[in-house]
Amino acid sequence: MQRSFSPKPQAGVAELAKREGILEERERQISEKAKLIDEQLEQLEKLRKDLVEKLDNSSKMSAEEAKKVLLEQVEKDLAAEISRKIKEAEDEIKLQSEKQAKQILADAMLHGVTDYISEFTTSRIKLADEDIKGRIIGKEGRNVRTFEQATGVDVVMDDEIPDSLILSSFDPVRREIARISLERLIADGRIQPQRIEEIVEKTKEDIEKLMLAAGEKLCHDVGVYNLPVDLVALLGRFKYRYSYGQNLILHTQEETQIGVELAKLIGADANIVRLGCLLHDIGKIITEGDEGTHVEKGVALAKKFNIPQNVINCIAEHHEDQPFSSVESILVCIADSISGGRPGARHENVQDYIKRMDDIEKIATSFEVVDRAFALQAGREVRVIVIPEKVSDDELPKLVHDIAERISKEVMVPGAVKITAIRETRVSESTMTSPQ
Repeated sequence: MQRSFSPKPQAGVAELAKREGILEERERQISEKAKLIDEQLEQLEKLRKDLVEKLDNSSKMSAEEAKKVLLEQVEKDLAAEISRKIKEAEDEIKLQSEKQAKQILADAMLHGVTDYISEFTTSRIKLADEDIKGRIIGKEGRNVRTFEQATGVDVVMDDEIPDSLILSSFDPVRREIARISLERLIADGRIQPQRIEEIVEKTKEDIEKLMLAAGEKLCHDVGVYNLPVDLVALLGRFKYRYSYGQNLILHTQEETQIGVELAKLIGADANIVRLGCLLHDIGKIITEGDEGTHVEKGVALAKKFNIPQNVINCIAEHHEDQPFSSVESILVCIADSISGGRPGARHENVQDYIKRMDDIEKIATSFEVVDRAFALQAGREVRVIVIPEKVSDDELPKLVHDIAERISKEVMVPGAVKITAIRETRVSESTMTSPQ
């Protein structure tokens, strides 16, 4: 009979090995804990010695000295916490300030929203029938020449639009005078040189009245009253003036609304800002003389009308030509930048064109014998009206040559420039009828 062997002894060896491993792990853990306890005991011993030393020192202190040491320790312990709190507060203030500033500007811009209608260099006149064109031209072009000479605009007749004609001029005031005059002539039916001149002169007077009314409305809209009448009339010229394609009366309304809202939001003087915004571009309508920027002309004009000095400072500083002297001056500058700098507000190429045309006319009128000058056809034609008593017909060719030479040197004009000098003398005599 064979005997079978049991595997139990092998199982017992494995169990012993497992228990030995557990014991070794526990021994390691106990050793680590013992080491940790030793370290803690060392720290406690060090702390005990420190406390004993402090107690020894405190026993030698007076109550006042002990209080002082305690306060110094408290201040030292709190210093880091205070610094951290201050830093957190500064960061929060900065974040909230930026948010508030953005909100203030957004609110101000919302109050300054204005619709703009771009009007640049032409006006279109609708004609009832094409036969009227012939009457406007007149015999040998006499009527249209008189009209162009009296108004300073270019009359364009395009065969592609037989029921209309175009009035072209870089100066919107001239163009408006021409538009109204032509409509009145057509309605009157008497289109001939003398009647043309009468209608144009009457229209010029009416436009002056319209500009005064526009100035009064502008002042009323922005809440400014009791300005001198002459200054109000000058403000009315904004109705027909543009800066980089942006209408000045609308730009001024928008800027004033923005500036006043900013002043209210930050607690500045809204009345100073209001008047500063209203008058900041007043120098742009001063055409007499070439000296000085529109800022300098505006300051001089404001002084002439005895405007308060703090408002004059706003005018002088709105392009940062001088250091800001007040918060109100800064707000006028900011409002001007917001209104003029927003997308679509301005068109610099149009302003360059207007400046070129204006420069051409100023060159022509700088000659002593020239009374008036009109730049037409985008500057390719200049019509010069001379003073007949100061120049003869024989002297006209040299005058034309001199004007053309100066224009070619001082102004960039594409293509050739045609200069036409007009010297006109009139003789009139009244007759008396004898009694029957």
